Amino acid sequence: MNSKIRTEAVDQLFRAILSLEDKEECYNFFEDLCTVNELLALSQRFAVAKMLKEKKTYLEIADKTGASTATISRVNHSLNYGCDGYELIFQRLDADK
Repeated sequence: MNSKIRTEAVDQLFRAILSLEDKEECYNFFEDLCTVNELLALSQRFAVAKMLKEKKTYLEIADKTGASTATISRVNHSLNYGCDGYELIFQRLDADK
């Protein structure tokens, strides 16, 4: 993980997120924490990552999600060169099916 974001404030935020017990608590917390646009942007990036993992084209992803090619490219870079956070979540979601 990028050492620039490893701060006590970020640690506290992650501890708070990890304390959430269900989807309704997530909705309530994130609605308080984020603007609607911030939350929608986060969910859009996750959708983009999922579609990239499914080998969809940039055009298909842009059409389906409304994401810009710049956003799709940044997410693709994270998938290929990041900390494997997306991959961990995809594996866990697949295991939950």
